[in-house]
Amino acid sequence: MKRLFLAAIGGFLLAAQAGFAQTAQIVTSLGTITLALDSAHAPATVANFIRYAKEGHFDGTMVYRVVPGFVIQAGSIDPTGKDRPLHQPIPLESGNGLSNLRGAVAMARGDEAASATAEFFIDLDDNSRLDAQPNDPPHSTGYAVFAHVTAGMEVVDKIASVPRNGGVGPFPDADPRAAVVIEKVIITDAVPAN
Repeated sequence: MKRLFLAAIGGFLLAAQAGFAQTAQIVTSLGTITLALDSAHAPATVANFIRYAKEGHFDGTMVYRVVPGFVIQAGSIDPTGKDRPLHQPIPLESGNGLSNLRGAVAMARGDEAASATAEFFIDLDDNSRLDAQPNDPPHSTGYAVFAHVTAGMEVVDKIASVPRNGGVGPFPDADPRAAVVIEKVIITDAVPAN
């Protein structure tokens, strides 16, 4: 049994050294968006996102904020406007070397630095003003980027173009009139091509 356990640990370490990377597929009612998760730069944030995804937290929720030229946002709100239960907030991992550029995925948060839970957004444009600023104390400002879109940016743009003012959720003017539903989020391991 001990030998089997050591072999499993060894296999995990070899996989990590070989360049395995985790990806997420966000399957929406308008198409699939594939993300590369960056645990090297945002380990706590990626682990948090994976936890919610594997628990099925995102399944059946909606994109509840669409701001063309800025972001689309989703996480915990179902099409009726009801919130899903949340885990404790995570530390802010902004200033990690990743920037809120078009296609970046970052955690939304409240006024407190360490207040992100399950809400995330995808940048529709280069929004570097959302990054931690160089002279700010570490991990005190900005929004932590933890992934980027590798396929399906056309789906993101399709979502960004839907009619709004649906009146549901925390941003009723930015809510799609016809719900854009996240059907499921699938986490996979993939080996990048050399």
